[in-house]
Amino acid sequence: MSWQRIRPQWRFWLSLGLLVLTLWLGAMPVAQASVHVYRERPGQVTVRSRLSLRDLSDRAWQVIAFKRTQGTTLQGYYLRLVGFPGAVEVDRQRPATVIAPTGQSRQLPWIVDPQAKALPPNVGQFDLSPLLAELEQALPLAVQLPLVGADPAEMAIAPFIVEEWLQVKRSNESPAPMGTPSGK
Repeated sequence: MSWQRIRPQWRFWLSLGLLVLTLWLGAMPVAQASVHVYRERPGQVTVRSRLSLRDLSDRAWQVIAFKRTQGTTLQGYYLRLVGFPGAVEVDRQRPATVIAPTGQSRQLPWIVDPQAKALPPNVGQFDLSPLLAELEQALPLAVQLPLVGADPAEMAIAPFIVEEWLQVKRSNESPAPMGTPSGK
């Protein structure tokens, strides 16, 4: 069917619809990073990237990379993986494994940040420092998370997520007070 054979009024409405669709798609914002800064209490700052994704078995996970500073002291870089309660139990005796496209892998040991103290069984938290020390650019990664009584959960980490992890690393947020005293 050629464009000339379409009735003029239909051509008008089709053209208008395509124009509106083009303008709407062009006005959509570019994906925004979900890196946030939290001043949890005076002198303590947490910079965090949090995203939801599914593992290769189609289970939902929250993937949270964060760093916490107390005063001028960096407490650490952490990778927290949160599965659905009751559906998974993270094996805390084994490290998580991160695999690069080159086949190189890095073991991330289990660690709990000082503020958490204890985590529920569906949450794994690992030291992200060994990976961030070597990572210079955003590239796709795979994460294998050990589970109790099951095969490891395997997750594909897209480059934009890795870029957020690098933004967390590069962030130099100040541990400024949470507010100014009244009367000043």
